[in-house]
Amino acid sequence: MRLPALAAGAALLLAMAGDGTRPAPKAPSAAPAIEAGASGCGTGRVPLRPGPQVLPLRNDGDTSTNVTLLDPRTGAVYAELEGMGPGTVRSLRIALGPGSYAFRCAQDGPADPVTGPVTRITGAGGGTPGIVPVSENDLYAPTRAYQAYVSTGLDRLVDRTDALRSAVDDGDLGAARAAWTPAHLAYERLGAAYGTFGDFDGRIDGLPAGLPGGVHDAGFTGFHRVEYGLWHGESAASLAGVTDRLARDVRALRSSWADERMEPGDLPLRAHEILENTLQFQLTGEADQGSGTTLRTAAANLEGTRELVGLLRPLLRPRYTGLAAVDASMDRMDALLKGRSSVGALSRIDRERLNGAAGDLLERLAPIATICAPRRRPQGAG
Repeated sequence: MRLPALAAGAALLLAMAGDGTRPAPKAPSAAPAIEAGASGCGTGRVPLRPGPQVLPLRNDGDTSTNVTLLDPRTGAVYAELEGMGPGTVRSLRIALGPGSYAFRCAQDGPADPVTGPVTRITGAGGGTPGIVPVSENDLYAPTRAYQAYVSTGLDRLVDRTDALRSAVDDGDLGAARAAWTPAHLAYERLGAAYGTFGDFDGRIDGLPAGLPGGVHDAGFTGFHRVEYGLWHGESAASLAGVTDRLARDVRALRSSWADERMEPGDLPLRAHEILENTLQFQLTGEADQGSGTTLRTAAANLEGTRELVGLLRPLLRPRYTGLAAVDASMDRMDALLKGRSSVGALSRIDRERLNGAAGDLLERLAPIATICAPRRRPQGAG
């Protein structure tokens, strides 16, 4: 996945911060470079200096390595180059202000990372701010809180899905159509947990795209299968089995959730991924199977994203200066979605505004995955 350029306040520069990779001989090269292998990590004939610069790094080792420029005292990360292969040279663009800097080289395999010599830069002027790494321990509390949020949401989902099934069983298709949207939105608010739901997600919220029989395929089940039937003239009798299976799958998901464990490192990824799916499936109308409610689904996705950002806020507040802009962007998108249901009912201008707001929010959410990715702090870092 290509990450967008990070906002200025989210200072981490990942592997793609360089200007490419090119083969380099393992023998000493005439071109000066900073050593990125474990032996001689951070040494070389390229001095660190104040201000913007491009630093060439060369891995003369035998294994791939991850190179980090950090503050050896606090562990704050200024830049990273990931997966730097043996015999390669890569360039790191960085702006350095006053402070202490050292390269840390972590090779593939069991060997401990090596931290190179410390360079101290004095004087005035600003540089790329460092970000103190987040550990897995830091993510345990928000992950547990999110699991509790999902548990509560699953109870609501079961109740609303049961109401949908009852309406179909009673033969009241009008009531069933009225019950479908609240039940479906209850599921869509649980976006960050989708990776933990496993096969249940496809069974409960799958789309017919890619199925040999399309909407008539036996593998098309769940909310969207019920949606298709309710808005395409199917009888209550023909939908009874579909809604019954949906209700059973929802209850089975709730029962299994207590034994599931969300990986703490997955939580920051979901903030961006939920809205990626929203842009792909909801704002294009691709997910609509007749109800015309994809914008309401998008609003539910946004609600789930807001919950996730709120849980990560204590970690983001001291690390991401763009956090206030994230909040403002979520508010803007929320206002554009309010009171709207169908993408097809939008004017061209309103659709462009909504797509623009979603794109802006996606870019502002993208750094969260980088900033909150769990990392091991160097020994001795404060």
